[in-house]
Amino acid sequence: MARNPHRNAGETPLVEMKDISISFGGVKAVDHVSVDLHPGEVVGLLGHNGAGKSTLIKILSGAYAMDSGEIRVNGNKVEIHTPRDARAQNIETIYQTLALADNLDAAANLFLGRELVTPFGLVDDAAMESECRKIMGRLNPNFRKFSEPVSALSGGQRQSVAIARAVYFNAKILIMDEPTAALGPHETQMVAELIQQLKAEGIGIFLIDHDVHAVMELCDRASVMKNGQLVGTVEIDDVTDDDLLSMIILGKKPGEAAA
Repeated sequence: MARNPHRNAGETPLVEMKDISISFGGVKAVDHVSVDLHPGEVVGLLGHNGAGKSTLIKILSGAYAMDSGEIRVNGNKVEIHTPRDARAQNIETIYQTLALADNLDAAANLFLGRELVTPFGLVDDAAMESECRKIMGRLNPNFRKFSEPVSALSGGQRQSVAIARAVYFNAKILIMDEPTAALGPHETQMVAELIQQLKAEGIGIFLIDHDVHAVMELCDRASVMKNGQLVGTVEIDDVTDDDLLSMIILGKKPGEAAA
């Protein structure tokens, strides 16, 4: 997969999470972790269950409040206490469950809670379908099932509806939670193409996964966590699957003695 051409040495990151810590019941779930993300880049967050990767990202999405540390967006320090705060910073999360209304079609899901209305105050289905066709044409040109409920869509198609909703409402930073889990090869390829399109538009993506192969395929860099701490961040081009696995399992970067 083509690596990120946008990231330059002096460029201001899209997001910086600096020295983030959070404890639950006296246990440090995230312990002084720093990660960053640049425009048009995909950074994978890897680690076993309980490593802290999901907790770290829930701080960015506004689901948890950190105990200490700071978050910067485009170089500016921001306060994120709720999901609404995160959205105000153009941060959107695509959860594995996708949070779609199964009985509604793609356009109704795209505008769920933010419906377009006519001058008479009625829901404007035609305008919503037109906008849906436009953004789907940009993100997933092969999408055709505009009139069917999303329950009839495949996993990859559902994913593209959820992504389209985030991008339509100006997401610049996307958090994706295991986007290819439970998808077949064709569907996985569809999601990979979606991610390439998002990258081309300068959107930055944090991709949470425990599948090393998915991260090697989809990401530019990978940040590995173990026991709440950051093992390290590596360029995907510089490492092998085995390097990433040893970071996850042994808690050591390539060339380091075991932690």
